[in-house]
Amino acid sequence: MNKSTSDAHLPGLRQPAPATDGLDVPFWEGTRAHELRVQRCSNCKVHQWGPEWMCHACNSMELDWVNIDPVGRIYSWQRPHHPVHRALTDRGPYIIVLVELPQADNIRMVGNLLGDPLQEIEIGAPVSVIFEDHDDGDPEFTLVQWEVTSGS
Repeated sequence: MNKSTSDAHLPGLRQPAPATDGLDVPFWEGTRAHELRVQRCSNCKVHQWGPEWMCHACNSMELDWVNIDPVGRIYSWQRPHHPVHRALTDRGPYIIVLVELPQADNIRMVGNLLGDPLQEIEIGAPVSVIFEDHDDGDPEFTLVQWEVTSGS
């Protein structure tokens, strides 16, 4: 699923855009294509996140980027009420989740949980990605946001 900038989680806020070079470029290219990509070692086949030059499991330097199902479960969460930047002074509270991705060796990825910022959060709740397009960015970019889904 995707969202446009007009109904984005933080509408009207000029957000920093991802760098156009660096180790995480394949991740950002994937988000623009509405694909969730993570690294996987060509040698031992273990997935990892965040992007690194070397495999965390076997120290191989042979890493590929692979698409994974954009679903996971809430491993942990936090509800900040204070702004983390002065541009966000009227944007709290909001929910930050640490999402575990079982289909990718249980790696964990941080993101925002969309919906009511005062909603009850359940550890282990299933979530899926919402790709939030920011076509007004320079360059254009897409954020990975999360929403609670039904099922397990």
